[in-house]
Amino acid sequence: MDYIQALDYIHGTWKFGTKLGLENISYLLQLLGNPHRKLRCIHIAGTNGKGSVTVMTASILEKAGYKTGLFISPYLEDFRERIQINQNYIPKDDLARLTDVVKQKVEQMLAEGRPHPTEFEVVTAIGFCYFAEQNVDYAVIEVGLGGRLDSTNVIDPLVSVITSIDYDHKDILGDTLAKIAYEKAGIIKPGRPVVVYPQQDEAMDVIKQVCQQRQSPLIEVSYSDIEAIDDSIDGQHFNYNEGKWTFNRLYIPLLGKHQLMNAATAITAVLVLRKYMGVAISDKAIAEGLSVTKWPGRLELVHRQPYVLLDGAHNPQGAQSLANAIKNYFPHNRVIMVLGILADKDVRAILEVLVPLAAYIITTRPDSPRAIEAERLLTLVKEMNVQGQAIDNIEFAVQTSLDMAEPDDLVVISGSLYLIGRVRTYLKGVLVH
Repeated sequence: MDYIQALDYIHGTWKFGTKLGLENISYLLQLLGNPHRKLRCIHIAGTNGKGSVTVMTASILEKAGYKTGLFISPYLEDFRERIQINQNYIPKDDLARLTDVVKQKVEQMLAEGRPHPTEFEVVTAIGFCYFAEQNVDYAVIEVGLGGRLDSTNVIDPLVSVITSIDYDHKDILGDTLAKIAYEKAGIIKPGRPVVVYPQQDEAMDVIKQVCQQRQSPLIEVSYSDIEAIDDSIDGQHFNYNEGKWTFNRLYIPLLGKHQLMNAATAITAVLVLRKYMGVAISDKAIAEGLSVTKWPGRLELVHRQPYVLLDGAHNPQGAQSLANAIKNYFPHNRVIMVLGILADKDVRAILEVLVPLAAYIITTRPDSPRAIEAERLLTLVKEMNVQGQAIDNIEFAVQTSLDMAEPDDLVVISGSLYLIGRVRTYLKGVLVH
């Protein structure tokens, strides 16, 4: 099996849908020798911010001198983004070889009459096999969907982290914050410490209850521990005080005030490793890890004159963070938006936040069968009294927005990570930095 064949096989398993539960992945991993049991993991769940916290945590561990695995989803441009060690994507040959190994075990499962693993289960198995084979010191694992029944939840992490919880995937996770929080809290393991981003009371009450039941130490991150110093399109400086540890003038190159809380959550997670597990992580490693964190496609400024901002905001909370950033960093700029949203998201709520900020909106259709049609999205935009046009072709939609923009304008491209990945690839060929 070569690399292209491996990708074809992996993507071909999408037809088996999303099936939450641990029985299938547990059996597949058993056939593979239980590679996940050889890993020391940090497990991160949440509705918003879990990707940011995952990459920050991994960056800090790398700067502390550890061989650090990173497992994230989805990817933007290159499938191999999902499985990394020290910011190096899994090599194509290794991906092909391990996919073939996993495929053989899947075929054994099918011969035994077991259900076919889902795409995410297959990718999870490949990632765990790679990290175990490469003997990583630590693996930072981002939950795919929910937590309790997500295929990554077979691990027994050193520390669990729960980021901001909000409404998303309500058809799967539940229609109340309490139900969603219960699913996220499923990653909490007996006796293992849990770091939690500030939550609404309804969600926090559930997390506290689960921690009490499982006798898991709960460490809450607090807004009051953060002191913002300065904030610009080049990044942010802040102070952070966590009990007996004080960090002065930390820097993150990420935009959006919410990233300060994500950074505080990542810092707290590694401090818990230091305190509870005796992991050697210096203050210098924490500062350096944060300072070089990269998280493409999330409030990512990719060009100036005109400003071009990419953000995969795909739910109302994410849209609000984007709106706050637009108001904070670009208060006087004319805004031209390119929007492409999945139909199973809370489309109207997203539009209600973003549309009033735009002078003109171009709607398009992300690379997903779940995407809302560009014409239908434009109809909803026009109901909010903003003019625009629908362009199905993503590249043409983006180029049209760039052609319209004056040097001081802001072009915002948002709505779905399925859109952002393709846009990033296109812009690399047309923008001169």
